[in-house]
Amino acid sequence: MQKEHYARFRDISVSERILNTVFLLTIGMGYLMALANMYYTHQGLDGKPGLSIEDVVISYHGGSNQTRLGTAINGIMKNNLRYASDKDVIMQWIQKGADEEGYKEKIQPILERDCVFCHTPTVNPSLPDLTHYSTVSEVSHAGGATLPTLVRVSHIHLFGIAFILFFIGKIFLLCDMNVHIKRVAVVIPFAAMLLDVVSWFITKTTPSFAYVVVYSGALMGLSMGLQILLSIYQMWFYSRKSPN
Repeated sequence: MQKEHYARFRDISVSERILNTVFLLTIGMGYLMALANMYYTHQGLDGKPGLSIEDVVISYHGGSNQTRLGTAINGIMKNNLRYASDKDVIMQWIQKGADEEGYKEKIQPILERDCVFCHTPTVNPSLPDLTHYSTVSEVSHAGGATLPTLVRVSHIHLFGIAFILFFIGKIFLLCDMNVHIKRVAVVIPFAAMLLDVVSWFITKTTPSFAYVVVYSGALMGLSMGLQILLSIYQMWFYSRKSPN
């Protein structure tokens, strides 16, 4: 019986190699930009420069004596305010209970002028929504991301990343390597992504799971990056001789 032959990179045309390569390079660049966005979104929540485990804990679980809005305007978002005095206005409003009347009178004009350009769900769903009192209230009281926020971000994350991993995996399957290793390799980023999202919800109640958020996210990025690099290598530099 003749052995069944599966397509490999040596079987595709130069045009397909070019298409696959520019797609993988674009996805890789997009992922690097996503990492930068994540860094600037979460870093400094603990009042210290740089991204730390404590920042992740505050994002999902919350701080015992601080709010996400308060830590943001005292840290990473401080320079986004047009007037330095607005920081004191917002902090005083938070300390007095972050009521809706005070929001409409003093806080809403500041946020609409300096913050909602980025903090709008249609622009960046991963950032807190600062367009309405109900959503501003969520980050103005002690506590991390709310359950509705986690559900909204996770469903966008799962749908978007799943498609990306699928197409990267389809290209990676053309690699000439041990089939068992390849099968495991295409599953790892999906498993890491699912673990990452599940750990967001667990961190909401168990702050120590912030480490799982970091490690699972790193595993997904590393496995995806290796698939991209190995695919590009085999497309252009690996021997394309057909087997005997």
